[in-house]
Amino acid sequence: MFLDLDEQLQIREQKGLLRTRAVVESPQSTYITINQSEYLTFISNDYLGLANHPQLIEAVCEGAHRLGVGAGASHLLHGHFSSHHELEEVLAKFVGFPRALLFSTGYMANIGIVTALVGRADAIFADKLNHASLNDAALLSRAQFIRYPHLDLAMLQQRLAASRAKRKLVISDAVFSMEGDQAPISELIALCEQYHAMLLLDDAHGFGVLGKQGRGSLFASLDRETHSPNVIYMATLGKAAGVFGAFVAAQAEVIETLIQSARSYIYTTASPALLSHALLTSLKLIEQEEWRREALMRNIAQLRQELQSLPWQQLVSETPIQPLLVGDNDQAVRLSDALRKCGILVAAIRPPTVPQGTARLRISLSALHQPQDIERLAKALRKLAAS
Repeated sequence: MFLDLDEQLQIREQKGLLRTRAVVESPQSTYITINQSEYLTFISNDYLGLANHPQLIEAVCEGAHRLGVGAGASHLLHGHFSSHHELEEVLAKFVGFPRALLFSTGYMANIGIVTALVGRADAIFADKLNHASLNDAALLSRAQFIRYPHLDLAMLQQRLAASRAKRKLVISDAVFSMEGDQAPISELIALCEQYHAMLLLDDAHGFGVLGKQGRGSLFASLDRETHSPNVIYMATLGKAAGVFGAFVAAQAEVIETLIQSARSYIYTTASPALLSHALLTSLKLIEQEEWRREALMRNIAQLRQELQSLPWQQLVSETPIQPLLVGDNDQAVRLSDALRKCGILVAAIRPPTVPQGTARLRISLSALHQPQDIERLAKALRKLAAS
């Protein structure tokens, strides 16, 4: 019955595209334990090093004692706890919007936002290298799905101008998860205002890292403290914030529409309230501990300097995501495997996550990486390049 699935898996393995899972036996940090062996890791999205912070651990325990473990119900059926509500209010203020709404994951947030706001009579305009969750959301919405070349705003403008859709929605990563580059946010906002379009920004990899006090890509790109009413802002809470979940911030009518219509919000059990309690502490650390972002920026500069002599292209990135373009799938996997044998974890990213012919090593940096950690990675890569 499942022979065709087995054949497909074999083909995937032959193409070097079969994915496997490692079982981590330690807290998330710059060093993790797998199968009782310690590895220096450049894979985690724990950009600020908060995932194992003692204050967050203490806050989780306190939240569990006060609010229990499971939420027990959806937000609309008495699963909406005081810590959820407080976190939404704090997040809205932190990112400068009237209201915010929690989702269990960034994937669920994007699905919920897009499918609640647009439908068959509408059009979605999407950057070609957007995250899979945005693409899936566009397809589920049944709106016309129009993609434009990566960061090509001239093409986006042409397609916006030609559209006769009832409602227009531009969707874009703020920091592109496999490239590390950033969307031109102020220009996107100007286009959306000109053509009466909404703009959904997925700032999963910018929130906590970029902008004043880590308030995200909007604050890194714009001088003003108030945002265009056209903007809908989504960010995740399991990367730089070190915990779990996601939120969307926007005008009050947008948030109320999502509460009434976003299926991935309505028809799921609320995330544990203890996590929201911990995230209140996380936000304080993000806001107050500027040294984490300063250390992260130093690490980015050091890595780019150390890797200049390598034969593989460094993509242009000023973020913690630092890709090395290898090209060939098998070579990317071989390099990742060789690094693992040296006790260093770096992910090999292959199609369909990235376009054909652009397989890469995706180096992900943390504020807690030390100069000697980066030197160790660079030395290993130089040795592999010479072999």
